[in-house]
Amino acid sequence: MSATFEAVPTKRSSLERRRMITSAIGWALCGLAFLLVAIPLLDLVLTILIKGASAFSITLFTTSSNGVKGGLLAAIVGTTVLSLGSLVFAVPIGVGAGMYLSEYGQNRLGSVIRFLSDTLTGMPSVVLGYFSYITMVIGFGWQFSALAGSITLAIMIVPYLARITELSLQRVPVSMREAAFALGARERTVAFNVVLSAGLPGVVTGVLLGLAISVGETAPLIYTAGWSNYVWNGKFIHQPIGYLTYVIWTFIDQPYKSAHALAFAAALLVMLVVLAINIGVRIVLRPKI
Repeated sequence: MSATFEAVPTKRSSLERRRMITSAIGWALCGLAFLLVAIPLLDLVLTILIKGASAFSITLFTTSSNGVKGGLLAAIVGTTVLSLGSLVFAVPIGVGAGMYLSEYGQNRLGSVIRFLSDTLTGMPSVVLGYFSYITMVIGFGWQFSALAGSITLAIMIVPYLARITELSLQRVPVSMREAAFALGARERTVAFNVVLSAGLPGVVTGVLLGLAISVGETAPLIYTAGWSNYVWNGKFIHQPIGYLTYVIWTFIDQPYKSAHALAFAAALLVMLVVLAINIGVRIVLRPKI
């Protein structure tokens, strides 16, 4: 009997020891996986910060590039025009589609819209850029232009904006809708004044995320916006336009230190803008006390 009772603690201690070893191995593998991801990311961020910050100067923001020298004024203005222009087209369509899917999308048309949205989300941006090149740059005769680039970016971010809007509005309690209908409000009034107002933080989040996507895109703009060393002159068609991601993509391959400095400065600007947008998203989504 005593031998039996002594064997039980021995088995328990052996099992606990095995669990501790297994847990330690699991944590070690998780830590290794984290380091494999974190070290290259940290190296990339630090490289951009150090080399990009060293290239910052007043002339960087006040002059345009001249070959592989100069500043980034034309690229900064062009990125601003293209990004804000994409929101002009994407916000009404994306928010409207999201509202429809949330309130009336439980039918065949809603299923078709969701399918097309998911398909467009998974489409490579370079394919969309080539499609826009064929239709707008060549077909419509707009040539490389701010309008073609803005519409292409808008097509890219509409699915994200529609999906985020739909999910945000679906989280609005049904009781709010029922209360508004009980007070005699019309369906349109409920949709815009009650549901959309309650889900506005989520909609704003979608807009900001769409803005971040448009700021960081390169491939579709190569086929639609082209490139220009000159500051945008207000023409929406028949005039190419500069943008920061083109500087990153092209200048880094040039065998000149000045070109590399501009590429790292442009990369740092894009990174800071995207970081600021993400901070804005967190502020919008922060619970109100």
